[in-house]
Amino acid sequence: MPKKSVYRSNLNFLDLFAGCGGLSEGFIRAGFSPVAHIEMDQAASNSLKTRMCYHWLKEHNKLMLYYDYLNKKISRNDLYSLVPSEVIDSVINEEIAENTLENLFNDIDKKLNKQKLSLIIGGPPCQAYSLIGRSCEKENMLNDKRNYLYKYYAEFLKHYEPEHFVFENVTGLLSAKDPDGKRHLDNMLNLFKDVGYECTLYVLNAKEYGVPQNRKRVIILGNKKDCKKIDLNIPKQPCKSTINELFEDLPKIKAGEESCKYIKKSNKLLTNLKIRDSKTPLTFQMARPNTQQDLSIYKLAVKKWENETGRLNYNDIPLGLQTHKNKNSFTDRFKVVAGNLTYSHTVVAHVAKDGHYYIHPDIEQNRSLTPREVARIQTFPDDFYFEGIKDAVCRTSAYKQIGNAVPVVLAEKIAQYIKDSLIG
Repeated sequence: MPKKSVYRSNLNFLDLFAGCGGLSEGFIRAGFSPVAHIEMDQAASNSLKTRMCYHWLKEHNKLMLYYDYLNKKISRNDLYSLVPSEVIDSVINEEIAENTLENLFNDIDKKLNKQKLSLIIGGPPCQAYSLIGRSCEKENMLNDKRNYLYKYYAEFLKHYEPEHFVFENVTGLLSAKDPDGKRHLDNMLNLFKDVGYECTLYVLNAKEYGVPQNRKRVIILGNKKDCKKIDLNIPKQPCKSTINELFEDLPKIKAGEESCKYIKKSNKLLTNLKIRDSKTPLTFQMARPNTQQDLSIYKLAVKKWENETGRLNYNDIPLGLQTHKNKNSFTDRFKVVAGNLTYSHTVVAHVAKDGHYYIHPDIEQNRSLTPREVARIQTFPDDFYFEGIKDAVCRTSAYKQIGNAVPVVLAEKIAQYIKDSLIG
C-alpha cells in the first residue's frame, strides 16, 4: 500500500504564530497535514517555505534536489520553482491583527476548499509573558500588545471550529497579569470557554520526553464541547545520552571558523532523535567570532565545570576581565553547556545576541555553540535549513528562530499522542 501523503491526510492543521516551524514539524512527522502556516517574521516564513519544499520533494522521491540547495548548487528561487506554487503559498507571511483577519480567513478558506479543519496549533510570541522579558521592561510588559494576541487565536477557533487545539507558551504565562491585576491565563481560558472549548493545562518539561534540554512549557489542550475529549498523558522517556554524544560527529572548530564536513558516522542518539541520516549535508556548523576577553572567560567557565562540576560566578572572574557593573544579578551570565550531562539548560532567543550562556564544553574549541549545535539541542534534524531574509546564510537569524521554537521531538510526542487518541 502506498504511503499516504502528508498533504492529503484526513487530520489537517493550521499553525498560528508558526515561527520557523518546530511545532509544525512534529505534527507533520506524526502524520498531520498542514493547511497553512501564518508567521509575520519574514526570515522564519522563508524557513517554513524551504521546509515545505523539503517535505514535498521527499514525498516525491526528489530529495537530491533539496540536497543540491543545501550544497549551494542551486538558489532559493530555483528550489521554490521545483515544487507546486501551492506548497510555497501555504506559508502566509502576515501579522495576525484586527485589520488582517478577514483576508487571512478568505485565504485559508480557499486552501481548505470546503474541508473541515481538524486542529489549530501554535502560540503567540512569548516575550510579553516571559519572566525575563518582564524583568527587562520598565512597565513589566503590562501594555505590550502581544499580551492580547490570544484574542485573535480565539477568533480562528470561532471561525473554523476545529475539534481540538494546542496552544503553547512559556511558563511565565502562569503568573503574567494585565493592568487590572488579573492573570492573562485566566482571561485566556475564560475566552476559550466562551467560544466553545473545554481546556486542560499542562506544564511539560522537554527533558522528560526525549529532548536533551531542560525546557518547561505550558501546553493548553482545547477540546470542543460535545466532541471526543482527549488528554496529554504522554509516557515519559528521558534522554539517557549525553550532550557530548549529541555533538560527537560534528567537526571541531574554533571561534570564527566553520566547516561542512562530518567527522564521524551518525550514532544511536542521533538516529533515535531523527537528527541525522547518511545523505544530509552539514549546514550551520559556523561559530561566531569572539573577543580575546570572552575567550579567556570561556576557558575559565569550562575549567570550573571540568574541575568542580560548578558554574562560574561573575564575581570570581579576574577583575581585569570584568566589564559589567552589575555584580548582584545574572552572575551566571557565562555558562557552559555541560557535555557530560544528558540535557542542556534552556535555549532562548537571546542566543542570537551573544553566546555567553551557551559555551561549548570542549575547552580546545573554546567558543560558543554554533546554530547547528543549538538546533540539535532543540532536536531539529540536520536537514532543517534556517533562512534569512535574503538568499544568503544568516547566522543571527538562525539563532533567533531556533531559540524561539518548540523542540521538534516534544512536538512529535504531543502530536502522536493526540493522533492515537483520535483514531484509537
